[in-house]
Amino acid sequence: MAQYQYIAATVADGLATLTINRAPLNVLDIATMEEMDAALAVLTADPAVRLLKIASAGEKAFSAGVEVADHTPDRVDHMIRIFHSVIRRIEAFPLPTLAAVHGAALGGGLEVALACDMIVAAAGAKLGQPEIKLAVFAPVAAVLLPRLLPSAWAKELLYGGGVITAEVALQYGLVNRVFPRESFAEEARAFAKPFLELSRTALGFTKKAIVTAAGGSFGDGLAAVEEIYLRELMATADAQEGLAAFLSKRAPAWQHR
Repeated sequence: MAQYQYIAATVADGLATLTINRAPLNVLDIATMEEMDAALAVLTADPAVRLLKIASAGEKAFSAGVEVADHTPDRVDHMIRIFHSVIRRIEAFPLPTLAAVHGAALGGGLEVALACDMIVAAAGAKLGQPEIKLAVFAPVAAVLLPRLLPSAWAKELLYGGGVITAEVALQYGLVNRVFPRESFAEEARAFAKPFLELSRTALGFTKKAIVTAAGGSFGDGLAAVEEIYLRELMATADAQEGLAAFLSKRAPAWQHR
């Protein structure tokens, strides 16, 4: 991987980790987002990756959001374009994605986490979209939060700029797990581990099926997913190996193809 100034990007044993490295608040300025965008392009094309985890340095915040100074008239167009490019790359990542959220995830920081397939959070983490308090709104959250939360909760957060805890977010299904702060890094790694033991091919086609079926009718979605299953997935070596291994009562040997 390339060397970066404001982030770190690694791949080990199928786990790609993109770490925002601007502690203590991990604010997302234009330079940081440009590095994230470049790293995500590289990780998307890496055939060794089975899961992408987005994390951040320090203990105070996952990210306090996009740099306010980059919202000025001479910068805001570029800021929005590069930030939304990052979000689009996360949304379009061909394999499962996981945000590991500790401390505060506010504004654009929370939007990065919302773009991931799954979120694990440290106990007491604060999640919110405070943009309205600056007389602006959060474009990504305006799209995603109403899809992820009950409508009234999503609107309360977007209209009021309030903050919820990880524990409340867990009750409403916005996060998958809440782990103790003291062991959060280890617990997040343990959460990711089972995914890394699976077939990259099967993970990729499962994500493709979920994305393909989203937003349409049940009938149209099922018809499209059926085609993926029969014409694409069942032609892979790993699908054949998984079924054969089960019938033979042995552990599968994935080829990731």
